Amino acid sequence: MKNILLTGATGFVGKNLFITLNNNFNVALVFRSSTEYFECANRKYKVSDFSAETDFTRCLNEIDCVIHLAARAHIQGKKSETALDEFRKSNVFATLKLAEQAAKSGVKRFIFISSIGVNGVSNSTPFIYSDDPNPTEDYAVSKYEAEIGLKKITKKTGMEVVIIRPPLVYGKGAPGNVGTLLQVAEKNLPLPLGLINNQRSFVAIDNLVDLIVTCIDHPDAANQTFLVSDDETISTSNLLKKLTLAAGKQPWLLPVPVSLLKLAASVFGKKAAVERFSSSLTVDIEHTKKTLNWKPPITLDEGIRRCFK
Repeated sequence: MKNILLTGATGFVGKNLFITLNNNFNVALVFRSSTEYFECANRKYKVSDFSAETDFTRCLNEIDCVIHLAARAHIQGKKSETALDEFRKSNVFATLKLAEQAAKSGVKRFIFISSIGVNGVSNSTPFIYSDDPNPTEDYAVSKYEAEIGLKKITKKTGMEVVIIRPPLVYGKGAPGNVGTLLQVAEKNLPLPLGLINNQRSFVAIDNLVDLIVTCIDHPDAANQTFLVSDDETISTSNLLKKLTLAAGKQPWLLPVPVSLLKLAASVFGKKAAVERFSSSLTVDIEHTKKTLNWKPPITLDEGIRRCFK
């Protein structure tokens, strides 16, 4: 049975991934905070922070594969230059320190959960795995810099690296923007989003977990970059309709022109949020499916249904 070191287990993806891993592998966890939720883990290690100074050596003994989820996703109230520096501490420097020490400890494979933001924030044709990266937001820039560093470590040490770039992940208990959408659906609040006709890719937590587990020992995953999604696209308005119906309510989306939405958003300083809701972002996962002989185990409709189970 393989020994897995998992970081970021207290997050939304990490908690769901741990449940699956713990049934099939010997799992060691690295935390910055309480480990009470994971009493059944084989090994648990607490570190004061994730930075270039963190020593992960004691966590890596006899580990076959590292799955690195831990990351800083949000920084409030700082200028962009300062924010990027803060993102780099956790997302770049700590990642590369962990990877370097993993390679020295004999770890065979390092799975890094990156972000579709490395490809960009919107598109008119689906992103593919081989596109030139175009990160524009600080978080995505830090993830891309980590990817670059990991590939250098691979060339120097021979440790295999797998990079996975998911779009927005949804599921029961999801935080952030997805959590807000789930609350809106349950409350059935009227929203002026009925005329948004974009296309976006999302990934159900079950599909992302399944891909990560597949990449632990699949021989063809080595040193690959994979995009992942539900393999279906949907408009923001239709997503909200499906979420509301899954919550047992009738959708209440008002037909407000997108141009008026953007105008109003500019007045209230919410232009970026409306741009994100109304723009398209789709991914092509054919490379992932063919390389790994894999397909998302559940559909988008089933993923939405599970949000309210």
